[in-house]
Amino acid sequence: MSRVLILPGLFGSGEGHWQHYWLQDQPDGRLVDQDDWDHPNLRAWMGRLDAALEEAGEAYIVAHSLGCLLAAQLADRPTARRVKGALLVAPCDLPATEALHAGHISFGTMPTATLPFPSLTVGSLNDIYMTLDRLTMFGHLWNSDIRNIGLAGHINIASGFGRWPSGYGLLEMLKARARHRRPPRSMSAAAATA
Repeated sequence: MSRVLILPGLFGSGEGHWQHYWLQDQPDGRLVDQDDWDHPNLRAWMGRLDAALEEAGEAYIVAHSLGCLLAAQLADRPTARRVKGALLVAPCDLPATEALHAGHISFGTMPTATLPFPSLTVGSLNDIYMTLDRLTMFGHLWNSDIRNIGLAGHINIASGFGRWPSGYGLLEMLKARARHRRPPRSMSAAAATA
């Protein structure tokens, strides 16, 4: 069974947040922690994600908000080969997030590279952290399947998402897609000559 790595957003996913419940519900779930949820450090957090992926061998990522951008930063990293798939829920748009929470984050620019693993990007019509147009644009850049779940805000506690059982269906959809994915051509060629 593949591990599920949970990547929260800015300020973490505390008690009552669906990621908090998912950590309890998933026996193979693990939080990729960091030192300061109020002022996340991209480089340090990425180091912990790389280490968690190396330790797991392979894993699914379930990310929310700023955690989605951390996952998207994996695109050109060697540990991306260990990601079976990523569920990217309500990714934040850095300019909007920096305006709403000035001085809290320093994540550089929005990641735009194509993800080398299957992903499902989930958003809503009324998320103040990322408009649907921007969500669609980044989803296409990441080569991610995109799911709009309607008037769901930032898909967090404030917008009424506690345990979020229907989210498990999205994770299962991602897992099914990953199971039926063909390995990249370069991997097939390498396997044939090994």
